[in-house]
Amino acid sequence: MKSTRSRILGRIATALALLIVLPPAGLALYWWLSFPDVQGLVKANPRTTALIEARQAEARAKDPDAEAYRVWVPLSEIAPALQHAVIVSEDASFYFHDGFDWEGIKEAALRNVEAGKLARGGSTLTQQLAKNLYLSSHKTFLRKAEEALITYALERDLTKKRILELYLNVVEWGKGVYGAEAAARHHFGKHAADLSEEEAALLAAMLPSPRTYDPLKVTRYLAVRQQQILRLMDERQGRPSLTGNKDGTRIVPRQAKENGTPPAPRPVRDKK
Repeated sequence: MKSTRSRILGRIATALALLIVLPPAGLALYWWLSFPDVQGLVKANPRTTALIEARQAEARAKDPDAEAYRVWVPLSEIAPALQHAVIVSEDASFYFHDGFDWEGIKEAALRNVEAGKLARGGSTLTQQLAKNLYLSSHKTFLRKAEEALITYALERDLTKKRILELYLNVVEWGKGVYGAEAAARHHFGKHAADLSEEEAALLAAMLPSPRTYDPLKVTRYLAVRQQQILRLMDERQGRPSLTGNKDGTRIVPRQAKENGTPPAPRPVRDKK
């Protein structure tokens, strides 16, 4: 009787252990098998992105001949004004953080709890890049976990300059328009290298809703946001928060202290 009871209890304990262990193990195996080749981005440019593919599927459902407009250029051929405008508008502490803006995450978490859903992000440029390159737009806790792992890998394997270059070449800047060069040609009829500060600020102002706004049809929101971005660019002109280290790496707190670098600026969230 005791032997039978022991066997039954042993089987129950084994089953419970498997129920606890197998799901996380299976999830870990899935992530390991499906994890993207982030290190390959050190030298190779992505041929497409998850966002572009999703948008193309939507567009071709209406027009089978729809094509994405995208022209890849190196960071050196993107006007510094656009680089700076995107940083001050989307991720003011880009050159200081390790991929995560913890204060922004805290703020977003509080707002999400209040809303009862994943309504607000607080994402850095690196997190946005991770999502655009590899993930769906669905806001779930599983997708956020994948985004965090990919963000960590991007920051580990790539320099800040390379992350910025990738971001500026794949970000959406209008319906079917992706990347700085395509945006400059489509909206202003010029190369990304030739964008003025005013044009750069307008493009940066579009980014929260790139398919909603047209920089040639300036709304009150775009005008106000453009002026705010221009003011921030002027205030931080020449500072490391806009340029980073010469080798394109992150500015760590010790380096900032030794070089007399001002602390990382707090992001100015879009108040639309």
